[in-house]
Amino acid sequence: MRKLPTTHADTESAMPASSQETTAHAPTAGSAAQPAPSAGSIWLLFIGLMLAMFMFSLNQTILATALPTIVGELDGVDQMLWIQTGFMLSSTILMPAYGKLGDQLGRKPLFIFAISVFLAGSVAGFLAQSMGWLIVGRIIQGVGGGGMMILSQAIIASVVPARQRGKYMGIMGSVFAVSSVAGPLIGGWLTEGPGWRWAFLLALPLGLLAILSTVFFFHEDPETRTGEHSVDMGGLALIGVFTTSVVLIAAWGGTQYEWTDPVILGLMGAGVLAAVAFVFVELRVKAPIIPMSLFRDRNFTLASITGVLLSIGMFGVISYMPTYLQMTHHLSPSVAGLSMTPLMAAMLVVGTTVGFLVSKFGRYRRYPIAGMAIATVGLVLLSTLHVETPMWQLMVFLAVFGIGLGLTMQQLVLIVQNSFPVSMVGTATASNNYFRQVGGTLGMSLVGTLFTSRLMDNISEGMQKLPDGAGAMGSSNQLTPDLVAHLPEPVYGIVVNAYNDALVPLFLWCAPLTAVAFVITMFIVHKPLATKNVPAARDRVDAD
Repeated sequence: MRKLPTTHADTESAMPASSQETTAHAPTAGSAAQPAPSAGSIWLLFIGLMLAMFMFSLNQTILATALPTIVGELDGVDQMLWIQTGFMLSSTILMPAYGKLGDQLGRKPLFIFAISVFLAGSVAGFLAQSMGWLIVGRIIQGVGGGGMMILSQAIIASVVPARQRGKYMGIMGSVFAVSSVAGPLIGGWLTEGPGWRWAFLLALPLGLLAILSTVFFFHEDPETRTGEHSVDMGGLALIGVFTTSVVLIAAWGGTQYEWTDPVILGLMGAGVLAAVAFVFVELRVKAPIIPMSLFRDRNFTLASITGVLLSIGMFGVISYMPTYLQMTHHLSPSVAGLSMTPLMAAMLVVGTTVGFLVSKFGRYRRYPIAGMAIATVGLVLLSTLHVETPMWQLMVFLAVFGIGLGLTMQQLVLIVQNSFPVSMVGTATASNNYFRQVGGTLGMSLVGTLFTSRLMDNISEGMQKLPDGAGAMGSSNQLTPDLVAHLPEPVYGIVVNAYNDALVPLFLWCAPLTAVAFVITMFIVHKPLATKNVPAARDRVDAD
């Protein structure tokens, strides 16, 4: 018999709304509700948390418009995907560790540590003189960024009850939207002005402000800590092996190596063995980094699967659309970044509005269902783009996709957090975000790998069709937007169409994933949102 929380209903109609609001997450005997901090201190703390999340999300997109220039200057088009993927990979691997350690030892010192590591990686990226050096700096940024992402969400969950948390989560979602617009825009402006290296230094003042906010306004309740001191190093190592194997398979399969090559087959075997070994380890260690008991909760499992599928399409679009716009529509880096505004504005408005609606009415299940349907439509529309597509039409398609994201992304986090007590919220949030980041990393890797491979093949095939001496463009590894704009015809047409034909069909390949996610979200059950935070584990009863 599995043991489930007694404080949640299985369906939205299980009890009247008024009853749900007063009983959800009620403290059990022997546990005390966390003392409520003042509204002013919560908002000042919240500003610091948003700054940390802004830095993390900004660094997922700020180099998007600068990528063509960076790889051209450092002679590394063939390594382009690792600038983004290295950051995502390192942050993804460490997310569960940050969540678990935060629950065990306290979130405040760990959060400050994560910000400090991120700042160190930013300095390394600023000083980079080669692609290898730059990628290492991005990996260090990711080591700190994973903690900033997870602990920001866990900290707000530890001071704000779930019923009121919707509006905060909605605003946090808007931070991702704003940074996703600001990232390509700022990156483009810096690339055209002082240089792309200065994108790394923006983190320094923001990071210091986030640290000060945490020091002065986050007063952590000791009862939210589990008190465990053991570290699941075996689980962490196996997560690293599994995640790295998955990413390398996505990055190398079909490009650097054939799918039947011993290297790819070996990575597949390593990934499967690591996943199986991880389950066995987590079932036996005292303090598992991702407790298998989390998967007993239907909503956690369904929300995690949905997050993986959605993130593949989301990061595939966000990461490479600015490059596509620069190359095919001859936009400057800053204008290409600004052209992403409809997608992010839709995320911001819809996500924030939904957050306040959830806090007011306590209903949330309907939004991810609608969001997945709309996101699928958005991907299908984006797959119809071509070189002659007018910009207004492209922006409408991006806005449709953004509406789907706004309806879904932060609600998945709320659904997961509402299923567990505060003492487990860091672990649950980190585990859910780990799977979402795996999806994001896969999206960047798969789309990036296929995009790069298809692009090189398209350019090569197009150039072979030209008569000798009809045109020249130098190495395709050194293509920049400015160089492409000055290519003579017919070489210019070959390159531009190669970019379009390499990327656009990949959006249609992602659409079935969000369609499956739409079906999955329909099986999420409504659980009343908690009105009080409960530090201790809640009583459990036997259930089928």
